[in-house]
Amino acid sequence: MKILITGANGMVARAAIKYCRSIGDDVIELTRQELDISNRDAVFEALVIYQPDAVLNCAAFTDVDGAESRPEAARDTNTNGVRFLAEAAREYRAKFVTISTDYVFDGSKMDFYTENDVPNPRGVYAVTKYEGELAAAAANDEAVIVRSGWIYGHGGTNFLSVMHQLLADRKKIKAISDAYGTPTFANDLAGRLRELAALNATGIFHATNSGPGTSYLGFAEKVCEIAGFDKGLIEPVSNNDLKRPAPRPVSSKLASVRIEGLGLAPLPDWESALAKFLSEESN
Repeated sequence: MKILITGANGMVARAAIKYCRSIGDDVIELTRQELDISNRDAVFEALVIYQPDAVLNCAAFTDVDGAESRPEAARDTNTNGVRFLAEAAREYRAKFVTISTDYVFDGSKMDFYTENDVPNPRGVYAVTKYEGELAAAAANDEAVIVRSGWIYGHGGTNFLSVMHQLLADRKKIKAISDAYGTPTFANDLAGRLRELAALNATGIFHATNSGPGTSYLGFAEKVCEIAGFDKGLIEPVSNNDLKRPAPRPVSSKLASVRIEGLGLAPLPDWESALAKFLSEESN
């Protein structure tokens, strides 16, 4: 399959590029500098030039707090860019797969959110990502929207991705004890994106590592258990203690009621995925 991957410098994009090439795909990787998806003309031109079979959109404005003061920048990428890609993919008959977020939910449900739950985004980032979902569906009735959350991986710069490095250096970290989600290893998510690109699937799918989910504190403690780090380096804190600009869901655990119908197996449980990630990081 010939696959165009946007946002090629990002963590999930790099994992997708590596995975797709490993199974023999012809991969076109475009960084934001090479393709700004908020430029409609550039998006359509890229589809004409490369003529991919599928487009995996890994480009996103992911600065959750920064979006509060830069709403237009967030909307340009998370909403408008998604719309343009969906339109171009429909026009040139490419399968379109884009990544959304668990933050489209408000976090009031302590059980898992499934594809059947109604989003209620809070904060600019969450709103623009949800608007991107709606835009993709409206522009392309064959679009695939993949919600994920708590994504970490090789080369990532977010807290979950660098936590093990901080602990290895014996640096103290603060981990939230009362916010819950479903951790997702970027490598596993990349494989699921590729699977969905190859299937006659449309609409919204949730994709995270399986298992009961955890808190940031639980994730940090599991990192210590697996890698042998000192749990005394972890300081539990409350979600409210951090006073961050953007609101975040207290619980955004995701589960899928649609994946099994496609004949796809659940992704590995989050603890074994974390162990694999840490093992690869240490090699």
